[in-house]
Amino acid sequence: MTDISPNSLDHVALWVTERDAIASFTGDHLGMHVIEKTDDFTLVGADARRGKLTLFDAEGPREPGPLERVVLRVGDLDAAAESLPAAVAAERDGELVKFEIPDGLRIGLVAANGAAGPDYDLDHVVLRVPDPAGTAEDLARLGFDHDGNGRLSIADKDVRLEQGDADAGDKPLLNHIAVLVDSAGEVQDEAERRGLEIDKFVDAPNTLAVFVWGPDRIKLEYVEHKPGFSLT
Repeated sequence: MTDISPNSLDHVALWVTERDAIASFTGDHLGMHVIEKTDDFTLVGADARRGKLTLFDAEGPREPGPLERVVLRVGDLDAAAESLPAAVAAERDGELVKFEIPDGLRIGLVAANGAAGPDYDLDHVVLRVPDPAGTAEDLARLGFDHDGNGRLSIADKDVRLEQGDADAGDKPLLNHIAVLVDSAGEVQDEAERRGLEIDKFVDAPNTLAVFVWGPDRIKLEYVEHKPGFSLT
């Protein structure tokens, strides 16, 4: 079987009702900036080539479904926690600082511990699924490195699985999880060869991407940066 081998966790895409409020919060308090904004979505991040959030407009209210939390890494966890606005009910849970932002989006902060990249880069995503072991096996076949303990890594970032109800009805908060690859076309060819369910292929100004339905109806985007990739 040909490998599907992503290089990094590129972004987490969300369906939200408060796109501007989330973009403002991430800009004011989470070290991010607006990288791109269109009529349909806003892309925010600390660096266009690192982990990002894509915010798509949607009708509400949205349901968390499989998305438990998006966790960002920072160089100084104590300072980052202290810089959060007083109105945010942040809670310290061991090495994790967790809180909610508009749309009920759960965010976490962890210490980078020497990891490369800017403050507020993606560290990991926590998903709730009915059968973590089965979902982990399926995701491992789709390019994630499985450690056997519910953690699925791509380079220095990962997806973590917890047991829970993934049902979000017809209004999920999670749109998709995107991973960076060398060739979206090659992933599409391999997905077709395996008989995977492909949602669509998108040729955008800066990227090529193939979207594949994974386990528990978790959509994965395999995105390729074009040679002239110009987002900052």
